[in-house]
Amino acid sequence: MTDDMKRLLPLAAAALLVAGCGLKTATYSDDQVMPLAEGQTDSLALSVSVEYPVKGAPEEAMDRMTTGILSAAFDLEEEPGTVEETALRYEENLKDEYFNELEGAVPGEGRSWEDRVNGYFSGKYKGFYSYMIEYFGFRGGAHGISTMTPIVFDAKTGNVVPEESFFAEGYLAPVGGLIRKHLPAALDNNEEMLSDLFEPDLVGPNGNYEVTREGTTWYYQPYDIAPYYVGVISVTVPWSELAPYVRK
Repeated sequence: MTDDMKRLLPLAAAALLVAGCGLKTATYSDDQVMPLAEGQTDSLALSVSVEYPVKGAPEEAMDRMTTGILSAAFDLEEEPGTVEETALRYEENLKDEYFNELEGAVPGEGRSWEDRVNGYFSGKYKGFYSYMIEYFGFRGGAHGISTMTPIVFDAKTGNVVPEESFFAEGYLAPVGGLIRKHLPAALDNNEEMLSDLFEPDLVGPNGNYEVTREGTTWYYQPYDIAPYYVGVISVTVPWSELAPYVRK
């Protein structure tokens, strides 16, 4: 079986599955481990899994959602191609970068890289879909970096909805207070983590938000508001408290 056939099998198997948000989706998926040189344990491990809509919304809306997903998942500045074309281009660029930088290097610590992209629809609230992109990258050194980046889409148009468009004018200060109120519980009231927050009194809306049935969740990447060891911080504020600040 060729590599291309292996790549297409997961996509075909996942087609027309109903996502939790009500859309019918497909998933492009690929996993590879490539040794730096024959007989070496140093390698590039890459994993890509990207869910995208195929039914359940207007065609133009699904096209816009897919464009938004690919642009965010693969950090694109240019217009993406098809899902498979864009993912394969990302993978090929990563392979070139790895082998060009490390080929011929003496085997040893830090010669292996990892790159994992996982994108999926994570929830729905009224006329909005939430999508999550989880990323892990390791390029040697003490540790890799993990991030969680949500996107909110308008279900009818497929447009990305910025935080300031979802919430009403003047929301920043009161919603910031609500986030800070729920921050200790988000960290399991861990005294060490709470004491290590950089500027806890300034934590607030950061544009990195997700909407679900329960409420709105804000995500803070490593080093945003706390040291690396705390990891990605997610703080959820329920709709019952956010109702006055959401655009009608």
